[in-house]
Amino acid sequence: MRLADIVIDIPTKSLDGTYTYVLPADVPGHEPHVGSAVVVPFGPRRVIGFIVGVREADATDADKKLKGVIEVVSKSFFDELGAECARFLAERYVAPLSVCVRLFTPPGAVPKVVQGALGAWRIESPSVGEVDDRWVTLGDIPFQPKSNAVKQIAVMDTLRRGDIKISELNSTYGNVSAAVAALEKKGALRVERRRRVRTGMPAAMPASESVYRVDELPLDLTCGQEQALSAIHAAYDAACGEVVLVDGVTGSGKTEVYLQAIARALAEGKSAIVLVPEISLTPQTVARFRGRFGDAIAVLHSRMSAGERYDQWDLIRAGEARVVIGARSALFAPLQNLGLIIIDEEHETSYKQESAPRYVARDVAEWMMRRRGGALVLGSATPSIEALYQAHTRPSWHVVSMPERANGRPLPQVEVIDMADEFRSGAREMFSARLRRALIGELEAGHKAVLLLNQRGFARFLLCRDCGFVPKCTSCSTTLTYHDRGNRLICHHCGYSVAAPPVCPSCASPYLKKFGVGTQRVEDELRALLAAELGEDASVPVIRMDADTTAAKGAHRRLLEQFASEARAVLLGTQMIAKGLDFDDVTLVGVINADTQLHMPDFRAAERTFDLIEQVAGRAGRGELPGRVMVQTYEADSVAIRAAALYDRDMFLRSELPKRRVLKYPPYVRMANVLTWGKDEHAVRACATLLREQICARVRESDLIDWEVLPASPCVFERIRNDFRWHVIVKCQHDGDVSAVLHDIYRGAKPAKGVNVAIDVDPIDLL
Repeated sequence: MRLADIVIDIPTKSLDGTYTYVLPADVPGHEPHVGSAVVVPFGPRRVIGFIVGVREADATDADKKLKGVIEVVSKSFFDELGAECARFLAERYVAPLSVCVRLFTPPGAVPKVVQGALGAWRIESPSVGEVDDRWVTLGDIPFQPKSNAVKQIAVMDTLRRGDIKISELNSTYGNVSAAVAALEKKGALRVERRRRVRTGMPAAMPASESVYRVDELPLDLTCGQEQALSAIHAAYDAACGEVVLVDGVTGSGKTEVYLQAIARALAEGKSAIVLVPEISLTPQTVARFRGRFGDAIAVLHSRMSAGERYDQWDLIRAGEARVVIGARSALFAPLQNLGLIIIDEEHETSYKQESAPRYVARDVAEWMMRRRGGALVLGSATPSIEALYQAHTRPSWHVVSMPERANGRPLPQVEVIDMADEFRSGAREMFSARLRRALIGELEAGHKAVLLLNQRGFARFLLCRDCGFVPKCTSCSTTLTYHDRGNRLICHHCGYSVAAPPVCPSCASPYLKKFGVGTQRVEDELRALLAAELGEDASVPVIRMDADTTAAKGAHRRLLEQFASEARAVLLGTQMIAKGLDFDDVTLVGVINADTQLHMPDFRAAERTFDLIEQVAGRAGRGELPGRVMVQTYEADSVAIRAAALYDRDMFLRSELPKRRVLKYPPYVRMANVLTWGKDEHAVRACATLLREQICARVRESDLIDWEVLPASPCVFERIRNDFRWHVIVKCQHDGDVSAVLHDIYRGAKPAKGVNVAIDVDPIDLL
């Protein structure tokens, strides 16, 4: 008798773990394997579950009253190692096992069991699946339509040039259904169904027709690239999960190293995953990989529809795609013989999942490569402090430096402009005099410029100059952001929107001042500046890229292609333009305000500021033309800004690391953030306080030294979407198992009705 260990597809900690069922020899549906979705009885109802193990019954199972699997409703979504990885995620990140298993399934492709009006249970088909197109092809019987059968003649003439979809015939000649049916009956043509693969990305085009640079053949490597590739090959040959940290300046040619490392893996029958931050997953990135590997590439990211993601996922499962490029979740693609994982821009915070399971992609990828006998490559011009620490303390981690650009050109000079001095001298403009002169000069020379502002909206907030009133969200403890287009106040946490008031709602004063700057306001002032300096008729496109202008599907690609095709232009945007862009004719980068993140109540604020300046500086001077960078700041003495301007990471680390050590922050400790939230502030606070007491008791019982459990306190964003938020921060030594300590407490937690609890292990921030 065969038994199956099954995870019930209900995301709750009360049903966590696996349940054992009998696998009948004649179970209907698909062949049962690990990873298959099944229908099983669970109490009085039927539910969907996933097989995570299959075994033969032994003596210990003899006395158990086991129920049987009713039906197998899908092919296998994952293998045994996928099931093992789901267990690892559940244990390390203190999350329900069912939620972890779901990471390995394509979105929308799992059937549901629903109860009908009369109480009967039925299987509801997945919301996405394969789609077919009706194609027409020439038949075996020669046939010449009558001279008055105009549509039949048109259809036959078209078919003689090749197969065609019926939808295309209809769009060209009108409704051809009758003509096609008549011709099919005579054997002159055949109608067949062919699967349509939804890609979500534009089809690859020849390099000669692309607006981006596409290197279809391997390039000659620099000395730094050779060293990096050799280190990756050595880790790959070791086949034990070694990690290579490629510390390469922007423009050093890391992508070419990745391409050649992948080429070797493919030649040896292996497959590869390339993770890039969502905002860096540009058509440029995909074009370079498709130019090298063609149809072996699959792309997975959140801007694709569920159907597009399903088709790409299915191509991967079928083995037709052996290289997956995508954002964080592409880590769980069903690749066979996975031998290499590459995480580009590894310092990016988007590699941390913000909902359960709250995993860190870097750490999960390392676990995968250890189990599968592959190699993990981490690349960045600004590696995270945690990655640098690991590379210098663990023997299985190796760091390779690539300090020079691949084309031999120098890194652009960075000029720090003290806006406080500008203000004291009487200047009140958004753009300093030096930035204005540089911008106009580069545009007059026919070059391109990139301007970065790390926030969206027209102004950060409104303030009444009479009474000090600032409009805030009714559901969140945050200030509303003012947007000029539509004259709206919008909450960027919950989406609440209201018209900007003409007078102060508190004191009726008409003196409402807009404080702070956003991309809309910068765009308007930039256009006015260009018109004043270059003339009203000057053809200089200003292309704005932020969360608002790229919300529509395909907008990201369209805006970048517009920027690439212009002779001269200005690309204005938020963080999404700071990385992943490679334009040879960008000669100037300007940072409007480098201080946006510097004073956030977050222990990574200085590191993020340093990273952002270095990353965006790398967009300039990537070709033969020299580049320069201008950073406007009110904090010109900040070590993070001064070090970034000098490309001096050691200077930054000498300032930052002692603070992290004294204050007990990563990389010197591991942390967990125990979150509670709900509508009742008193109940949320009581739950957080009780959890803190339980954690302290467990630490004392286990005699865990050097552990610190901070008092329960409100989160920085105390209220979001009408939910009050409290948390308890736990710190332990770097090798401490914080997950094991919190696991049982989380499982046993029984908060008051309406209060939620979550554990964030290795949090990326504490906001």
